[in-house]
Amino acid sequence: MRANRMSLSAIAVLAVALALAGCQTGGGGAALPQDLQGLIQARELTPEQVRAAIQTYVPPGKYDDYLMFTSGGQGGQVLVIGIPSMRLLRVIGVFAPEPWQGYGFSQETQEVLGHHGADRTPISWGDTHHPALSETNGEYDGQFLFINDKGNARMAVIDLRDFATKQIVKNPNAWSNHGAVVSPNTDYVLESTQYAIPFPPRPMPVTQENYNQYFRGLATFWRFDRDKGRIDPARSFQIELPPYWQDLADFGKLVSDGWVFINSFNTERAIGGTLEGKPPVEIGASANDMDYLHIIDYRKAAELVAQGKGTVVNGMRVLTLKEAVDNGVLYFAPQPKSPHGNDVAPRGDYIVVGGKLDPNVTVYSFEKIQQAIRDQAFSGRDPYGVPILKFDAVVAAQVKIGLGPLHTMFDDKGNAYTSLFLDSAVAKWTLGPPYKTGDDAWKLVQKLPVQYNIGHLTAVEGDTVKPGGKYLVAMNKWSVDQYSNVGPLFPQNFQLIDISGDEMKLLYNMPIGVGEPHLAQIIPISKVKSWETYPVGTNPLTMQPDPRAVQPGKQRIVREGNTVHVYMTAMRSHFTPDRIRVRRGDTVVFHITNIEKTKDAIHGFALAGYNINLSLEPGKHETVRFRATTPGVFPFYCTEFCSALHLEMMGYLEVAP
Repeated sequence: MRANRMSLSAIAVLAVALALAGCQTGGGGAALPQDLQGLIQARELTPEQVRAAIQTYVPPGKYDDYLMFTSGGQGGQVLVIGIPSMRLLRVIGVFAPEPWQGYGFSQETQEVLGHHGADRTPISWGDTHHPALSETNGEYDGQFLFINDKGNARMAVIDLRDFATKQIVKNPNAWSNHGAVVSPNTDYVLESTQYAIPFPPRPMPVTQENYNQYFRGLATFWRFDRDKGRIDPARSFQIELPPYWQDLADFGKLVSDGWVFINSFNTERAIGGTLEGKPPVEIGASANDMDYLHIIDYRKAAELVAQGKGTVVNGMRVLTLKEAVDNGVLYFAPQPKSPHGNDVAPRGDYIVVGGKLDPNVTVYSFEKIQQAIRDQAFSGRDPYGVPILKFDAVVAAQVKIGLGPLHTMFDDKGNAYTSLFLDSAVAKWTLGPPYKTGDDAWKLVQKLPVQYNIGHLTAVEGDTVKPGGKYLVAMNKWSVDQYSNVGPLFPQNFQLIDISGDEMKLLYNMPIGVGEPHLAQIIPISKVKSWETYPVGTNPLTMQPDPRAVQPGKQRIVREGNTVHVYMTAMRSHFTPDRIRVRRGDTVVFHITNIEKTKDAIHGFALAGYNINLSLEPGKHETVRFRATTPGVFPFYCTEFCSALHLEMMGYLEVAP
């Protein structure tokens, strides 16, 4: 849109007003460049665009107010993005090797990534979906980040002291998962399965009879040991569920603490069979008007497991479906139709569900759910005996907001924000009492178009007991005409939205060209206490001093039979030792310590011919082990431009025949 004379005047007034405001607050922005108005005119910017640009601009040397942790989709990584600038600050290697960080090359990180597929080949990819920040009393605490791999049913633990992956656990009884959320004090990380398989896992023809009788879903409660910073599989457990496809999950909080909610679809138990003339899964799985919200008393389940209930399957204790029903652990409530979002309000009093094929969001009252359970207000039982609570007995409201409601976040003013996939919009609507009362309750406020086909959305601390408001990010699946054509694989599109006022305002578009992110969480940067350097000699896996860390003056080469240990230091601008001689067939172990203490004095270690590449941040100690199978002379060098004599930071590995 070309700015007309009137809008140019408005731009000038806006720019001057903002500059004066900056001057009054010590921002130093009183002196605007004389050609600013001409620049705005040449760029054909509207007043709204100028305002958005100023709101998102972070001057050089200044920091963003928030960090957004977003899944990297099929890249198997986590992306860290500053807000409001929307600058990509970091990519964290999680489920796939990441060469820049040396992730998957050192002995330590190979152990983290060391899972194998059904054919025993190493798994070298992941489909990250749902990041979950650790919480204390229902608020993000900035210590850990968890994320699931939908493609291989794995869960990862990331330590936010160094933004590095420390642990990956594989679900022994599933091949896919979806919802990944943490309990209000991070004692459990919940992983719900997505696609049912035979339980226990075993070969079996996929027939309708077999599916109904033997296939099952699972809710996995991974026990997290915060002191150790690790998931403890021995103290974890699963709950057997019917073979519906469990989807997003959320823990209760405050009044609903102790409960968890998982939505589901394909209660029809469709299995496809298109070549046999049967309807595809998408048709078969969309026949019912209602699916089931799973309502689970996980504290009671944990007590039963502690009493020895359940059975052990592939090393994991599993509370059976019958035990869950008989002991009042599992209930269903009808939910329309093909639901996706399942989000607990800040006070824990409402559960909001978005049915993809229903124009309403359905809001369940936790108080009504508890009363219905006490009254045994059931409309029946499902084929597996799970009691189904009466829909009218547990629903607080339905709010008509538009087509394709998916996922909901909350602000600090009693408002909810739901993504609308089919409408390509974000709907702002109000919660009921005690958030809003009278005519202000349960009301659609605004729909803001986004570009295009939004999936999930995230807001500042928008799923905690204290939402921050201010910003929301729409995570759009299609970008279509928003960016230059870079080939048929189009980038995803993030859109930053200001939600601080009465109306939502679009601020910024950010292309994502490394995968399809699914969900994100936003935390104030002040809550993240990340390290600037490691204490010298730190093992990055244990975050403790490594017993083989190398001190200056202690560099050496030690032969122990056919194993050669190289104790090496790295500092600007040389490795010590820099010439290493071994024999063909020797096992070579490099123990390398970056003895730098200066912030950002990073080195790399790349060894040609043996697929070795490490990142050596200041103070970090890494270990790499390989067998010298090929005779020759192989240079190694620093991969980070660390000093004026960076190119001279190299050495030779000689492998004698």
